[in-house]
Amino acid sequence: MKTAGLILCTFSAILTGCTGGQAPRTYSIVSRGDARQGKQLIQSSGCGACHMIPGIHEARGLVGPPLLLFGRRTMIAGLLPNSPGNLALWIQHPRSVEPGTAMPDLGLTSDQAQDVAAYLYTLR
Repeated sequence: MKTAGLILCTFSAILTGCTGGQAPRTYSIVSRGDARQGKQLIQSSGCGACHMIPGIHEARGLVGPPLLLFGRRTMIAGLLPNSPGNLALWIQHPRSVEPGTAMPDLGLTSDQAQDVAAYLYTLR
């Protein structure tokens, strides 16, 4: 029991030291895509069948992770740093990033993937 408490205190001290005692700041990612077009693509591509997506009517899927606050996330699929290029790659060719993923290739163009990414970055 004492060891667990010591580990927890040490972990807390490390976290506090890493952030200077303050909550980490969120950052803003700028995508070259069109968020309005991205929202329409998300709706027409059926992304809501697998994901919960704020602002998308009927997007209540439970297969993939909920995309609430996606614009604040630091990682994509637990594998890639969250950047517009990485997100577009994931959206367009998910199996090239994670071969065993359940995420399908939706046949989106590079520009369409950028549009979807732009919408996801509005979810803050």
